[in-house]
Amino acid sequence: MTRTTSATTTLSARPARRRHDHHDAPDTRADFARLATMPDGPAKNALRQQVVRAWMPMAERLARQFRNRGETVEDLNQVALLGLVKAVHRYDPARGTAFESFAVPTVVGEVKRHFRDHMWDVHVPRRVQELRNRVRTATQELTRSMDGRGPSVAELADRTGLTEDEVRAGREALGSFNTLSLDLELPGADDGYALRDTLGTAEPGYDLVVDRESLKPKLRALPEREREILYLRFFCDMTQSHIADRLGISQMHVSRLISRTCDRLCEQVCGRAA
Repeated sequence: MTRTTSATTTLSARPARRRHDHHDAPDTRADFARLATMPDGPAKNALRQQVVRAWMPMAERLARQFRNRGETVEDLNQVALLGLVKAVHRYDPARGTAFESFAVPTVVGEVKRHFRDHMWDVHVPRRVQELRNRVRTATQELTRSMDGRGPSVAELADRTGLTEDEVRAGREALGSFNTLSLDLELPGADDGYALRDTLGTAEPGYDLVVDRESLKPKLRALPEREREILYLRFFCDMTQSHIADRLGISQMHVSRLISRTCDRLCEQVCGRAA
């Protein structure tokens, strides 16, 4: 009995811990109680704005936790204040929780959504973004504890509880947050060799092969005289006048035959007139 009493006394002597210990949290319980009973209108809107102003320091402090991630502090503050306004509008004091317990995850969630939806240069699915964040955090933790050596895929999988394929997907997404300029000089290059210099170009010879193979059966189906005229003009490089003299027809007739035959071949092969 003595032990039980002693244990109870010890437990009751421990100070109660608050879930969120925010030194900049104002006491707005009375304001929220009034808001819960007020009808919609200018007076209620004015009181809400007063509450928002009272909690702005805390929202801005939460926003500063995300600085140095590619977004300005001013923009982060704006996003955090948007989350604060949402929290003030949605908070219900009748649920019995302190406002900061509701506001903090609302504000932080708004900032995280901003990074997820607006700060990625390449669209990445939300699931892959989450993998990227877990892999990035685990990489930082393991690198600090492993003498600067980068962790392996297996070590990251063991740390995060992900599969190795998920770790690889998260690693690939690490490079999707910010894109690289094609004018960026490659590491170790001292002659201005940039990323754009590594890009390949289309090989025109491939298209030429396709065109020739598509045209062959159409050429074989031409009347003999038209086939001969095209052969003399495009393969033997003869002028229209020389072709006309050889076939005993006028140069104008040769010109019309070449033009008419080429139009028909183009329509047959490409599906349109030249």
